[in-house]
Amino acid sequence: MHSNTAENSFTSGSIPKAVLSNIVPAVIAMIMVLIYNLADTLFIGMTGNDYMVAAVSLATPVFLIFMSLGTLFGMGGTSVISRALGEGRTEYAKKVSAFCMWACVIVGAACMLFLWIFMDQILVWLGTSADTVEYTRTYLTIVASCGIFSLLSNCYSNIIRAEGKSTIAMTGTLIGNLLNCILDPLMIIVFKWNIAGAAIATVIGNAVAALYYLIYFFRKQSSLSISLKDFSMSDHICTGVLAIGIPASLGSLLMSISQMITNSLMAQYSDMAVAAYGVAAKVLMIVALIGVGIGQGIQPLFGYCYGAKNKKRFQSALRFSLGVGLLACTVLTVLCYLFAPSIVSVFLTDSAALEYAVRFSRIMLTTSWLFGVYYVLINSMQAVGAAFPSFIASVCRQGFIYIPAVFILQAAIGMNGLVWAQPAADVLSLIITAVLYFYTMKKRFI
Repeated sequence: MHSNTAENSFTSGSIPKAVLSNIVPAVIAMIMVLIYNLADTLFIGMTGNDYMVAAVSLATPVFLIFMSLGTLFGMGGTSVISRALGEGRTEYAKKVSAFCMWACVIVGAACMLFLWIFMDQILVWLGTSADTVEYTRTYLTIVASCGIFSLLSNCYSNIIRAEGKSTIAMTGTLIGNLLNCILDPLMIIVFKWNIAGAAIATVIGNAVAALYYLIYFFRKQSSLSISLKDFSMSDHICTGVLAIGIPASLGSLLMSISQMITNSLMAQYSDMAVAAYGVAAKVLMIVALIGVGIGQGIQPLFGYCYGAKNKKRFQSALRFSLGVGLLACTVLTVLCYLFAPSIVSVFLTDSAALEYAVRFSRIMLTTSWLFGVYYVLINSMQAVGAAFPSFIASVCRQGFIYIPAVFILQAAIGMNGLVWAQPAADVLSLIITAVLYFYTMKKRFI
């Protein structure tokens, strides 16, 4: 069962304390994810080879697909498990957790094989040039080997929060990401393994994080299970997880696909434009991941309140979370906008790439202050099991809106249009998400 502390934060105590006790560990975990995502680009940038920076930018969407598939089972599992625990159905929650474990193993292995077998074709899809193709191949070939580990670490950093163990969930992410950040300079700069060193550090970091979560279960510290004997696809477990998990991960998956499309179109202008766009995306990620952390951190509390039919506590938690999300993302947006030249200069040396990166960053930051509101609304719908509305909200931002906008705006204003597509998608998708939220909640207990 939950610890008393975890149960109290879900069922009683002040709303600010309950919300912050769930949000803070998730945000800290996301900060570590951010540092982890920045580390490869940062230390590769120190080699002075901006073609390697471009290669990391080209390869990143592929690795993000691994992470989004882990999110699929993690967020889907979290939604089902938190509601089940709120209803007192502990055995069902155990079966859901075990299903997610073995689904990650199967899907992760399939992704590894696919990447190795179709590497040449994938490199073409990514828009690699003669100067970047071998760097990208090296990075992806090595990173492919952490497919299972990446899925497991991303999945269980979410699921463990469903039973109120936010600190445990945060610690696993912290360990894996810190290890990657320690190994990056060692392998890239000291050993001079360059882009191969960055990839090896990524694999080791993900493997250790996954191992940490597995040990947590092996030591019987959890009320959930990863045992094969508890694996089941009955009682709508698979459909329940996928119904929420697919919409939850689709945003990340579409983000990867949309990045591939944008990188490929940006490569028409120059490799330095690709490198700059990749760095600008990292700047935007500073704000985005905090919004994601706030949304994901609060989801188990929303789910528990919904399962327990505690309407008042759900509404109060939502209002406070929206305020925290808006404030945090606004402050970060202003800071990133003001210090954009300093931030991008850490990653790039080429003068053209630097000029592009500052311009691209500031364009994409025009709407990032809205991220906190967007992700809280998305996660609240996921928490109550509103599969279809959360699906629509997720596919709009990086799919239905963004991808057409990329082509339309490029045709209208050229290279800058590729970048303005993101703010356009942010505004329109938030409007759609807000409408869907109010429509959904009218039909439910709230």
